[in-house]
Amino acid sequence: MMIPRIKSVKPMKDLCLEVTFETGDVRIMDIKPYMELFPVFRQLNSPAAFACVKVDTGGFGLVWNDEIDLDRCDVWEYGKPVQ
Repeated sequence: MMIPRIKSVKPMKDLCLEVTFETGDVRIMDIKPYMELFPVFRQLNSPAAFACVKVDTGGFGLVWNDEIDLDRCDVWEYGKPVQ
């Protein structure tokens, strides 16, 4: 299955993201596990930093800055589908 591109992202409380794909599928992505695995993600503990998330050019992922990003495949696989 080909992973659809990301259309939009909305920061939510408790370090979660609401990610909408171009197919209309919506997933909730929890960033907290990434903070434990990758120290660079700890920068996102700041609400202002976390809120800076954007969809990467072309919809292939999410980016915060030059150091922190997530691939759409991770969001699709590890995000919880919203019914």
